[in-house]
Amino acid sequence: MTQEPKVINFMGVRKIASAFSILLVIASIVSLAVNGLKLGLDFTGGTQMEVGFEQPADIPKIRSILVDEGLASPVAVLFGSESEVLIRTQGSMQDGALIKIERELSAIGEDINVAAVERAPREKERFAHELLVSNVAPDQLQQAGVFSESGFGEVEFEARGADTAVVVERTLDSVYTAHLLTRLSNEAGSTAELRRSEFVGPQIGEELRDDGGLGILCALLVVMLYVAVRFQWKFSVGAVVALMHDVIIVLGIFSIFKLDFDLTVLAAVLAVIGYSINDTIVVFDRIRDNFRTLRKMEPAEVINYSLSQTLERTILTSFTTLLTLFMLYIFGGELISGFALALIIGIGVGTYSSVYIAASILMGLDIAKEDLLPPVKEGAEFDEAP
Repeated sequence: MTQEPKVINFMGVRKIASAFSILLVIASIVSLAVNGLKLGLDFTGGTQMEVGFEQPADIPKIRSILVDEGLASPVAVLFGSESEVLIRTQGSMQDGALIKIERELSAIGEDINVAAVERAPREKERFAHELLVSNVAPDQLQQAGVFSESGFGEVEFEARGADTAVVVERTLDSVYTAHLLTRLSNEAGSTAELRRSEFVGPQIGEELRDDGGLGILCALLVVMLYVAVRFQWKFSVGAVVALMHDVIIVLGIFSIFKLDFDLTVLAAVLAVIGYSINDTIVVFDRIRDNFRTLRKMEPAEVINYSLSQTLERTILTSFTTLLTLFMLYIFGGELISGFALALIIGIGVGTYSSVYIAASILMGLDIAKEDLLPPVKEGAEFDEAP
């Protein structure tokens, strides 16, 4: 004989829970509007390098070198092993080269700077870039040693009024990458070797961001249609509001605490939608069945009874999932920490919303057993007549 569950009055505190959720959603929306998201390299564009060291990498030292180089939002994390490092920066290696050149030019004179960078003229096929350095003569610039042949390959200087055009053989990307590897080798205590380098342009980043947002909207639309077909339109509204609640709060927490938001976090947000709707469907299924069998109960009593029946399953499922995610967050490394954290937040909020948001929406829409009874076929009463 099945033991009846202890019925908990969930709906008795639904107004308090709803007020709490509204505050969280408002805070999240305000933060997203004011601060936005701290978009990672996948969305903003930039350079990603995989660097191997002969000895275990000194991550704090590597980070301090990257910051000292003046790179935009540099990130250095272990990748695969203690001697493999993934370096990310929101900008190209050419940007780093220009920062280095500008620093060296400022030592010659405060008004000396790089006015323009272009591809080398067609008649100079062996050269890669042409830089226009303002307010300096060719002889003075050549003597300063800013554009050394050991770093830039063959170099030509040409006077252009008060400025100097400098044509270099090697690309600024390759020059700066070589400089950065040399500095890492000298100061990090181990020889650095470039494994792979790639650049993500801003346009690609914008496309990824737009496609990700479109993916979330499509997921919400499909969920709404599915729940409306399987259950009833009031259930559909409850499910979508709960999912929007979960997504907004996850994004809001990343915005408030200025956590990096990259493609792995976006994948976690989509996974949260899948997990949360699964939990909500289980609750809705029990509510629908109980409305059809417990006809003498009031709607609030039926919902409380249904939530109490599914409570053990909800707690056990969420606990085991969260346990795995905490292990992943603690031991998985920095590269996957954002993904794990987004899922931890999303599953916690999703479990809460399945109980207090989705079910509260049903109460707010005056769900009744009549909404769930199968429709009577036209003429059925005549078919039963003798």
